[in-house]
Amino acid sequence: MSGFRHFLKAGHAPTLGAAFFYFAFSCCIWVMNGAMAPFISEIYNLSPTQKGVMLSVPIFAGALMRFPLGVLAQYIGRKNATLVEMGLIMVALLFGYFFVDSYNSLLAMGVLLGIAGASFGVALSLGSGSFPARYKGLAMGLVGAGNVGTAVSVLIAPALAQRFGWQSVYGIAAVAMLLPLIAMILFAKEPDDVDSHATLREHVACLFEKDGWAFSLIYAVTFCGFIGLATFLPSYYYDQFGVSKVQAGQLSMLAAFMGAALRIFGGWISDRWGGVNTLSVVLLTIAVTLVLCGLAGSSLVGTTLLVMLCFAALGAGNGALFQLVPLRWPLATAVAGSMIGEIGALGGGLVPNAMGLSKQYAGSYMWGFFFFAALSVGMLVMLRVMQIRWTRTWAEKGGRARSDH
Repeated sequence: MSGFRHFLKAGHAPTLGAAFFYFAFSCCIWVMNGAMAPFISEIYNLSPTQKGVMLSVPIFAGALMRFPLGVLAQYIGRKNATLVEMGLIMVALLFGYFFVDSYNSLLAMGVLLGIAGASFGVALSLGSGSFPARYKGLAMGLVGAGNVGTAVSVLIAPALAQRFGWQSVYGIAAVAMLLPLIAMILFAKEPDDVDSHATLREHVACLFEKDGWAFSLIYAVTFCGFIGLATFLPSYYYDQFGVSKVQAGQLSMLAAFMGAALRIFGGWISDRWGGVNTLSVVLLTIAVTLVLCGLAGSSLVGTTLLVMLCFAALGAGNGALFQLVPLRWPLATAVAGSMIGEIGALGGGLVPNAMGLSKQYAGSYMWGFFFFAALSVGMLVMLRVMQIRWTRTWAEKGGRARSDH
């Protein structure tokens, strides 16, 4: 406990807290269409494919908006960029409350809700900016744990929709966004580090290297599997098992919470066991649990336990991946992490689309699970091949930090 107090005193703890609060609310809003999907699909009588598109639009939009928000943060500061973003999120939510009356306007709202998904890079950079290098990993891990907001969304939103109507939830969320907005204004301060001031060339540099693409593809399975599945699960539980809309949200919350909670553990165990070793176990676990989920479509209890294990692996994988990033790019950790997050996040939209297409054209969600499991196996093979060179150049065996890092 004294060590944690020392960590908090090493930087600006109120900014760290405000960044976590901001990121948690952003994650909550980012997956709100997923939490509302059982209500929305019933109102508009959506096909499985239409539902998959609706769920994937905020994910794709959020990935594409990460880089522009990062550029804005360089010009006006990270704190000011978060305030602008939260204002735009409130506009998106009010659009959902007042103007959504068709499938097309629903998709338009999804694009606007993607603004919430752009928060990742700025939140982590703001929260960790005032901490010295030896504590930045922990600071980023704590802010990154704000993806627990996905669990809050799928737990609370369906219950509110049941009581007040699904569109009212967007209005309630718009008012609730005032809480992190006020917290950011009152408690956060702009860090004085220069880590975020990078040119466009520096941002994209890692994508001209094989390692940059390898990290991005692995991230597309871990983080984007987390977001994609968290968005899809309420619809899956509702359609597959006939549970109530509120119960579907509660079951989804169990999985999302596991993923958020294990993120910090993934970084911690990777420091000791090695990021490559941790990711190897993670990717294998993801593949096995998804195959079993596809085969366990008649068992609610079995599916829930498997999904929780899968999300635990996904969360640990996110922490493990970002344990490796500063080892590979020690002088450009922030910009490399930002670009890997940008490219990798685009993969999140694959999950709901694959599930929708599988259900519509194969009559079962099973092949969607199998598809994502195959991606995990592919990433595992790539990781094991790439790590041979990694452990000869910038990492110790298993992906631990070299003695000179």
